[in-house]
Amino acid sequence: MTPPPDHPPIAPRRIGVLLINLGTPDAPDPPAVRRYLAEFLSDPRVVEIPRLIWQPILRGAVLTTRPKKSAHAYQQVWRADGSPLAAITRAQAQALAGGFGPGVTVDYAMRYGNPAIGDRIQALKDGGCDRILLAPLYPQYSGATTATANDKAFAKLAQMRWQPAIRTLPPYHDDPAYIAALATSVRQAMAALPFTPDALLTSFHGMPERTLKLGDPYHCQCQKTARLLGEALGREVTITFQSRFGRARWLEPATDVVLAELPARGIRKVAIVAPGFSADCLETLEELAIRGRETFIEAGGSDFAYLPCLNDSPVGLDLLRTLIRRELEGWLPVT
Repeated sequence: MTPPPDHPPIAPRRIGVLLINLGTPDAPDPPAVRRYLAEFLSDPRVVEIPRLIWQPILRGAVLTTRPKKSAHAYQQVWRADGSPLAAITRAQAQALAGGFGPGVTVDYAMRYGNPAIGDRIQALKDGGCDRILLAPLYPQYSGATTATANDKAFAKLAQMRWQPAIRTLPPYHDDPAYIAALATSVRQAMAALPFTPDALLTSFHGMPERTLKLGDPYHCQCQKTARLLGEALGREVTITFQSRFGRARWLEPATDVVLAELPARGIRKVAIVAPGFSADCLETLEELAIRGRETFIEAGGSDFAYLPCLNDSPVGLDLLRTLIRRELEGWLPVT
């Protein structure tokens, strides 16, 4: 049926896929990092301290001292095309474009910083997407990662008169496709090393220990990922947790502590992989690959290798295609 002459333009119906990752400052300088940290550390899903107590601390000691230090860390890993996390997530979206048929738009957003989740949902809707798959790229679920990404998306939906239909990508910590992709990536990276590691560490982003006691499944899902990866590789892996912040007790064992202790136990050649990250970022490239190496070598280690995330590698992209196509079933035309 032909619409009346004064009817607003109608975009052809499409399906949207929105890849979502944590976020990054817009530049590796203190002002940009301060803006990013203010948003990130103000999220009650990330820092579960009453706002009246936490905000004076955040606006005082934290945001006056941490931005300069963090900016220096970002400068160590910043790429010509920007932050590694943003650049890789953008590359993932670009590589997936067109992979699900001509009626599917693939885009990406960051929970903190740019491009913002709300802006990209609006762009997808304006482009004709009346069905959108939100795909937080966190293999292991946590309230501070998957949930807050979905929260931000739902907050945008709450402002929309005409909402698109929404699906969300579930955590895939034990998905056979994910474990197989990890194992393939690790085997390939280790085969290229000039040494044979005495130990393989799996380092996951840390969380306060209280999150486990409050019912967050993150710790258990990390443990299962590490166990399944070890079984797929046919070798023992050592699970650790990184990126401690503040005075609260965090999940253990701590990555930096373990790296400092291994040489004294006769383990002088180490490889480390970060299965909780879908794309390399500050926490992997600076905290593990640079500072982790320094910690291990200074403690008496002889050989250290950081093994990259799945990123936009062929095996990583195949995994994303598998996960996304599965969630789009029933929306995609039957072929």
